[in-house]
Amino acid sequence: MADDQIVIGASLPLSGPLAGFGKFQQWGYQTAVDEVNKAGGIAIDGKKRMVKLVVRDDKSDPNTAASNTESLISRDHSVAVLGSCTPALVNAGALVAERAKVPMVTGCDPLGAFTSVKKWKYVWDLFFAEPDTAQATIQTILSYNLNTNKKIAILHDNGPDGQVVGGVIWPKAAADAGFEIVQQASFPVDNTQFTSIVAEAKAKGADIVVVDAITPQAVSIRKQMGSAGYKPKVLVIEKGAEPLQFAQALGALSDGVLVGGYWDPSFPYPGAKDLAARFEAETKLTSSQHIADSYTAAQVLLDAIAAASSLDRPKINEAIAKTDKIYVVGPVKFDAAHTAKLPLVELQWQSGKTVVVWPKDHATGTILFPLP
Repeated sequence: MADDQIVIGASLPLSGPLAGFGKFQQWGYQTAVDEVNKAGGIAIDGKKRMVKLVVRDDKSDPNTAASNTESLISRDHSVAVLGSCTPALVNAGALVAERAKVPMVTGCDPLGAFTSVKKWKYVWDLFFAEPDTAQATIQTILSYNLNTNKKIAILHDNGPDGQVVGGVIWPKAAADAGFEIVQQASFPVDNTQFTSIVAEAKAKGADIVVVDAITPQAVSIRKQMGSAGYKPKVLVIEKGAEPLQFAQALGALSDGVLVGGYWDPSFPYPGAKDLAARFEAETKLTSSQHIADSYTAAQVLLDAIAAASSLDRPKINEAIAKTDKIYVVGPVKFDAAHTAKLPLVELQWQSGKTVVVWPKDHATGTILFPLP
């Protein structure tokens, strides 16, 4: 019966420009729930209960993410919730959960963007830290001794993470490593025309271009670079180049594009290889790293409910705080800021799939250089 179910909710971008993330997240969340139910559910006060996952589409809109989270709590009676994707969506829902004192576990929110909002009490984030994205690319260039003129153009959106990564972290990391920043340009998150900033990067002779933008913009920038005949030796596209949707939209133009990665099926963690194989067998699609952080976030929450053996939200929250376990993404143990940092590698799109190219001892393929 419904009254015997444990309801958890999630607001996800299943439509709109971020849908390339949400559909992978939904699979990860649902897979974790299905596994628990297949094993008999979770014991609450000595009685086994099935878990029900309620998912609402936030349409890639922060206001909808907030209202969805409110509905998941008040209307669907979720005992706890799981997060959306990107800082704008995750943080919007997280603020609602925090005010309601409802536990939330999320991935897909870079740690600096998460901790900059407030000191959290009920919301927990497992993901990568923004400074590591810049270092991963720089160390890739240095470790392979890639032959460039060290001129770098930085193009980023004016969203919360774009401003931090493109406006602060990348310029500092590049300057510290001895690169010459010849261009630093920002643009609105709904911009569609990039011909002028692409032309400027080409005119200034930047061998290295770093972009931080959501997927539709990332695709447009890459296409417009091709149309302009601009072929830097190194092209890094953070955020927008993560989902499979990026490579599908570009075909061969995605080859050689670098992006920071926090998970790959080759990682030496329990279930990593199997998780990707299961996704591809079930969906007939190429896997994405977002199946891993979402699957883990749901597992962390479900483990905490089981450990609390209660639907009391403060008790569940206390159990989340005590998380200390190796999951498919690696060790998860939250710090005082409610974050668990995942290590970054550098991925590169090659023939429609990502391969790990850095660190060298984790590489699953040979780096393409210069950009094809």
